Amino acid sequence: MPRKRHVQRRRIFIGCEGDGERGYITFIANTLEHVHSRIYIDAKLLRPGGGDPLALVQVAQTIIQREERNREPYERKFLIIDNDKIGISQNRDQQAYALAARIGASFIWQITAHEALLLRHLPGCAMRRPPSTATAEQQLRREWPEYAKPMSAAAIGRTLDIESLRQANGVEPELAVFLSEIGLFPA
Repeated sequence: MPRKRHVQRRRIFIGCEGDGERGYITFIANTLEHVHSRIYIDAKLLRPGGGDPLALVQVAQTIIQREERNREPYERKFLIIDNDKIGISQNRDQQAYALAARIGASFIWQITAHEALLLRHLPGCAMRRPPSTATAEQQLRREWPEYAKPMSAAAIGRTLDIESLRQANGVEPELAVFLSEIGLFPA
């Protein structure tokens, strides 16, 4: 009997600011499995990072170095982070961008927060840009009463689906790059 050939899946790293982001990325990975299984998305929690973009990129660098010492290198690297701390320290912002470039990581900025990104997946909400995290949470809870922070992939999947991702893909350019790279919505 011929031996079953193991197909090597492409490894994609995605550093997640919090548990909510990790649940969201796991939801995307689960959705992707229905399309194809050529990608392995390695979603890692960036702790402790405290929301500071530079600290989060530094944690990502440590995780990536550790993982790549023990396994194959990641083909692509992404960081999904709120942009609400950008602009507090221009020097730290520049260092975060420089370090991300050095480790080969692309940002998926959540404008202004994770809840705002989730909101843009819901029917009639694609163009909403809440000005603050508090407003984003308020609007999201109004549209999605079952939302609780942080949401697991299974809980997200009870409300969002591939069409929700397609909607967000159309209004979130950095998310669209990620979704194209993993083959969910090829460019």
